[in-house]
Amino acid sequence: MTDGPRIIGRDQLARLVEVLTARGYAVVAPTVRAGAVVLDEVVGADDLPWGVGDVQDAGTYRLRERDDEAVFGQAAAVRAVKPVLFPADELIWRGHRSGTDFAVTDREGSPQRPVAFLGVRDCDLRALARHDEVLAGRAFADTRYQRRRAGTFLAAVTCAEPGGTCFCTSMGGGPHPENGYDLALTELLDPHRFVVEVGSDTGADVLAELDSEPAGAQDLAAVHDVVAHATESMGRSMDTEGLRDLLYASAESPVWDEVGNRCLTCMNCTMVCPTCFCTTVEDVSALGSADAERRRVWDSCFSEEFAHIHGGSLRTEVRSRYRQWITHKLAAWQDQFGSLGCVGCGRCITWCPVGIDITAEAAKLRAAAPLTVGGAR
Repeated sequence: MTDGPRIIGRDQLARLVEVLTARGYAVVAPTVRAGAVVLDEVVGADDLPWGVGDVQDAGTYRLRERDDEAVFGQAAAVRAVKPVLFPADELIWRGHRSGTDFAVTDREGSPQRPVAFLGVRDCDLRALARHDEVLAGRAFADTRYQRRRAGTFLAAVTCAEPGGTCFCTSMGGGPHPENGYDLALTELLDPHRFVVEVGSDTGADVLAELDSEPAGAQDLAAVHDVVAHATESMGRSMDTEGLRDLLYASAESPVWDEVGNRCLTCMNCTMVCPTCFCTTVEDVSALGSADAERRRVWDSCFSEEFAHIHGGSLRTEVRSRYRQWITHKLAAWQDQFGSLGCVGCGRCITWCPVGIDITAEAAKLRAAAPLTVGGAR
């Protein structure tokens, strides 16, 4: 690997996209789609969101024009890594009936190119690590996820402009990617350049195809300043001290009634969450057709059908569904996987139509809890 961070210019960022494409990757990077910055496939640097910023707050998202040409000058993109490696709708098998016989004709779906992600934030790297454990690291691994995950290239970026709903520093992360990447870029302005850190041999090989020079002390000091400013600019925070015990002790808190009266059970929070992984299976066929499909689709604990068993649903009230979601995310996840299930990206707050804020709800539960609950207060 290279000795220390390197500097590349704007033209070499474009060259990076070309190099990754030439190596056979589908390059997925920030780009503007339908009035929002999402991670989607790009064919060149012109597809990147040069000079585009965003404003995010509870139930609020809009793009803004920046007064510079920053390309990574936004907070977390709407669509992150999850829907690429863990699709919302995916074929399990396709079959055909002929007479009394039924044959499965397709179990694997279409082969896909390996993916190179450019512009991934630390919160999404940590979410990806959660999925690596939950989906690929268990005894019965998700082989479809494993196939998509194998061979991925991760070019992460320092998040210089946290949104109003970001709270990654509360959840053990930060603006600067610490591990799990092949390359990590920090964008610096005036002059416009990128400090590149190498995290793997593959990353070093890719960087070797770019024109770069060693980063100087002034460049590294500028990176420190960017990270420090972003750390101080988090729009939200969450107190995680004793959080697991607090949630378990608050099962009958009146806070659930209040949030339940506001929640629309639209499932937006679980759809944009980078760590949620619940799915269901749908069998698809047409009347009179000899063909059928079985598909795996994302599911959500905000759906009444999610908790349906013989005799009906266990969670007919909205309050109980919100309680299930937040308790799993912040408490039961720790029992299952030894970590919090939230990475502090803030997407659930931004994309909630009524602006429900997970950090505010956790604070309300803490304020309403007895003083003796696990030392939580």
